[in-house]
Amino acid sequence: MPDVAFHFNAPERVGYACRLLRKAYLRKARLFVWVTQDDLTRLDTALWTMGAGEFVPHCRSDDPELVTSRSPIQIGQELPANRSGLILVNLRHDMPDDPTDFNRVIEVVTLDEADRAPARERWRQYKALGLEPQRHDLQLVPSD
Repeated sequence: MPDVAFHFNAPERVGYACRLLRKAYLRKARLFVWVTQDDLTRLDTALWTMGAGEFVPHCRSDDPELVTSRSPIQIGQELPANRSGLILVNLRHDMPDDPTDFNRVIEVVTLDEADRAPARERWRQYKALGLEPQRHDLQLVPSD
């Protein structure tokens, strides 16, 4: 069963995801970031334009297989068929069809009530599956 972590009170979804992905990349993790169309474009651009020395190698899940097979981080609207060894970073309001296929799930939740209400429902859904989500309150954590 995967670990499920809710990162609550992110000041902004895409900016927080960039920092999270950079840390994960430096730890040699393999991730899939599940996004909406709007966030796909915003996150892809943000990752390409991070500051000097902060580049995060990534690709879109619809890039050619030669690229996706070598990329440590993929971002896309459709969940990958092969989830083995992947950490899922969820930037959407819905829950993956089978979160137990992933090694770990990270839910990013902003301060916006329109983001928080669906997160509370996902929390209940994870618990109904027998998973015990962990809460990480980002307002209580010092920034890097």
